[in-house]
Amino acid sequence: MGTMADTSALEPGSFRDPESRVFYAGDEVYRALSADGLGDFEALAATGLLDDPRLIGTRRADDVSALRGLLVHEPAGVLRHERIPFVSYPYEWTFSMLKDAALVQLDLLLAALEHDLVLKDSTPYNVQFRGATPQFVDIGSFERIREGEPWVGYRQFCMLYLYPLLLQSAKGVPFQPWLRGAIDGITPGQMRGLMSFRDRFRKGVFTNVFLHARLEKRYADRPDQVKQEVKRVFKKELFVANVRKMRKLVERQSWDPPEGVWTAYGERNSYTDDDAARKDAFVREVATSREWGLVWDIGANNGRYSRIAAEGARTVVAVDADQGPVELLYRDLRSEGDEKILTLTMNLADPSPGLGWRGLERRSMPERGTPDLVLALALIHHVAISANVPVKEFVDWLTSLRTALVIEFPTREDPMVKKLLAPKREGLHPDYELGFFERCLNEAFEVDRSERLESGTRVLYYARPKGR
Repeated sequence: MGTMADTSALEPGSFRDPESRVFYAGDEVYRALSADGLGDFEALAATGLLDDPRLIGTRRADDVSALRGLLVHEPAGVLRHERIPFVSYPYEWTFSMLKDAALVQLDLLLAALEHDLVLKDSTPYNVQFRGATPQFVDIGSFERIREGEPWVGYRQFCMLYLYPLLLQSAKGVPFQPWLRGAIDGITPGQMRGLMSFRDRFRKGVFTNVFLHARLEKRYADRPDQVKQEVKRVFKKELFVANVRKMRKLVERQSWDPPEGVWTAYGERNSYTDDDAARKDAFVREVATSREWGLVWDIGANNGRYSRIAAEGARTVVAVDADQGPVELLYRDLRSEGDEKILTLTMNLADPSPGLGWRGLERRSMPERGTPDLVLALALIHHVAISANVPVKEFVDWLTSLRTALVIEFPTREDPMVKKLLAPKREGLHPDYELGFFERCLNEAFEVDRSERLESGTRVLYYARPKGR
């Protein structure tokens, strides 16, 4: 473990806690702990909570000699964690994913309080998904409770969990752009401005939004006074009661996609039964031709091909710009206990950027792990025509991933392509032609196989990057 302290292997999103820092050695994930952090971990280990499946698998590692410089304090211990197959962020989750992460965090907090432990923060970035199963990954967040200490993570929980859920549940406004726009979430004052007078009568809204915003404004320049007043009256029983009340409020939040979201999407109606069967067979043949480590299904819609890809992959990331089908897919996968397919909502024409300090705390999708195989089915016409991304630009982006590729090209005669072109001015997309697309593809990839579906307007390709 002598090379473990290489600072280039530090996790850039793990620097805010002076008692705990995540870093990597090869494929292994480690956490350096200060003396106080180690004491908190030992208290956690004594409770038996480390065996809870909602917590990331964690065990002690022995050698701390190479950890100097990783923490503000002198390192005193190191942990080894199981690795999450693919890191995701709250602004890429669906409504139910954020809600499930919130409930896991609150349940773990309640379990910790039974042992006089507490979670020092309340950020959804401490939760990751193994398929459709949320796991809490920040073991360093557990600490021994201090006498008279209130729920220090309450404001953060509101800003990053409760307010986004309320925004979508009560107002029908997707929360993802808000969380992507501010890494710390929605402030009480901002949330207050988004709610109407009538909203104050919703269960839990007056206390957690209107009153919260009012008190924060009143005591903005007197934080020490507030802290002393709270410590004087605060008891553990009140802490537990507040967390339980918040859990009930989160559980009450709900959102459903529009009726018929999958059929309204249109693509499923663009195939004959024969086309659909041929497409399934084509994708399955590639997916099961070897074991793929990581597969991206971009434009996943209802996850039909994500499920086929999972037959030959360790991990599948199913991405779609429309939260509706992704939400329904997540619910199905959750009920099945799936741990292979991670669902994300993201517009590939406006993907998740690097965010936070120096743009490194939250990484772009390729920086979190490039795929071995990409499925780009029923997608290129949306990117090229709806988002006005030139065909060659899209192929160049796929080329940059250095990945094998299954891609589908619907020709200009395809009903869906005609529908997308209909409102456009004549001649706006001269590059959207089968011949030009094939030239772009052949410049960067070795095309191993292609097949024109029976209807004649869609062509499938399996291609590998040149030189690999």
